[in-house]
Amino acid sequence: MTALRVLPGRVPNGSVLTGRVLASLVMAGAALLGAAGVAAAESPTPTSGASGPDGGAEAPTEAGTSFRTATALSPGQRATADASTGDYLYWVVPLDQGQRATVKATVKLPKAARHGRATWQLDVYDGLRRRQSCRYGAQTRAAAQDADSVELSCALRTVRGWAEPWANDPLPGSYYVRLTVVDLPQTDLGLPVHAEVRADTADAGGAAAVDGALTAPLVPGAGAATPQDDATPQGDATPRGDASGSPDRPAALAEPDGGWSAGWWSDRWVWTAVGGLLAALAGIGGYSLTRGSGRPSRVPPGA
Repeated sequence: MTALRVLPGRVPNGSVLTGRVLASLVMAGAALLGAAGVAAAESPTPTSGASGPDGGAEAPTEAGTSFRTATALSPGQRATADASTGDYLYWVVPLDQGQRATVKATVKLPKAARHGRATWQLDVYDGLRRRQSCRYGAQTRAAAQDADSVELSCALRTVRGWAEPWANDPLPGSYYVRLTVVDLPQTDLGLPVHAEVRADTADAGGAAAVDGALTAPLVPGAGAATPQDDATPQGDATPRGDASGSPDRPAALAEPDGGWSAGWWSDRWVWTAVGGLLAALAGIGGYSLTRGSGRPSRVPPGA
């Protein structure tokens, strides 16, 4: 019987195959990282100018006086309003999950002689009309008697896709911005002021994403069981509302740019795939380093 001899030049060696696999995995990782960069580049960014996200809507030049009559405002728009000192000014802006909004307001005070300092306050309420706390910003600020203007700001927390019933987390939907004076001499009530409000948004990314989403965003009229028109009794020709005969219902609120989020996709899916790829690379690299040359050291080369 002839013994089977294995030639040294034909000993199986997996180094070449391992190198090819590593090269393929590195290329796949680069492709995933490029996809992550594209996803980050396509994330919502603050808009500028007086027009809305579509470039055709003009910025509002008036403000509402209650939650139900709040003026619709798009993220990135600069809303203005002329009012009297002591009025409550309301705007409403849509915020989607994963967004961090920063609301800024500037009040230009009258040049007429005032009788003391005035304290202005900027409040933000969610779709359930719960007052939201600010991460940072001057939410309340006092203006001196001779001050020309006062600036306020409020950086909101990241909007979550869902929350527990007992939690006060911000949820997707309408957010009401209220601007008013809270302390001033009685003789200064009624003086004309000019207010400017702007709400900018930024995407928090997959690090702030949560599993779950609301069935519907918290917007005006979302919880109504019947249409508003059916609430008017038969025989009553005038709808219930203000003195002018128009029904007291909230103004239509536009959706965020691109529509409301579906709640399942975030860029953390890409980073999860990148993490799995790196783990596979580490496993293959460790195996290639510890497996040796494939021939035990005690076997002679010519055997």
